[in-house]
Amino acid sequence: KRTKRHVAETLSLFQLHAFSFICLVTNKKPAQASITKVKQFEGSTSFVRRTQWMLEQLRQVNGIDPNRDSPEFDLLFENAFDQWVASTASEKSTFFQVLHHTCQRYLTDKKPEFINCQSKIMGGNSILHSAADSVTSAVQKASQALNERGERLGRAEEKTEELKNSAQQFAETAHKV
Repeated sequence: KRTKRHVAETLSLFQLHAFSFICLVTNKKPAQASITKVKQFEGSTSFVRRTQWMLEQLRQVNGIDPNRDSPEFDLLFENAFDQWVASTASEKSTFFQVLHHTCQRYLTDKKPEFINCQSKIMGGNSILHSAADSVTSAVQKASQALNERGERLGRAEEKTEELKNSAQQFAETAHKV
């Protein structure tokens, strides 16, 4: 039977409960990405870094079973193998989508193999594309609203100038009388 490392696991040494997390960390300059395993012990707000792998060391991402929503997955690195169980299958799917996108962006040569993954994870209908479409739509709406506001401000400025000129003419006429 396979041994699973749960996101919430028990540390038997002191009978303390510890929660393990994996984080995908990216830097723009220099352009690099890494996967970091951290632990947080019960009652603590801090995290302890346990292991870190550069994204280039990732060889395979195994979704275990592409035919069902399962929270289990494996990560195979050059010199390590890590088994995980996400809190939910949805959380695993989100992590895979972000990981896949990050690999496409940061790795030029050897990209990891994604096996036993549901096609929706690697497909064009990912949450990243949905989020990007949503952001693009919001930016377009905001831009349109700003343009409309600019036009209204321009018309108000013109009307203000007309009223100012009219008031000056009235004042000059009133002064003559």
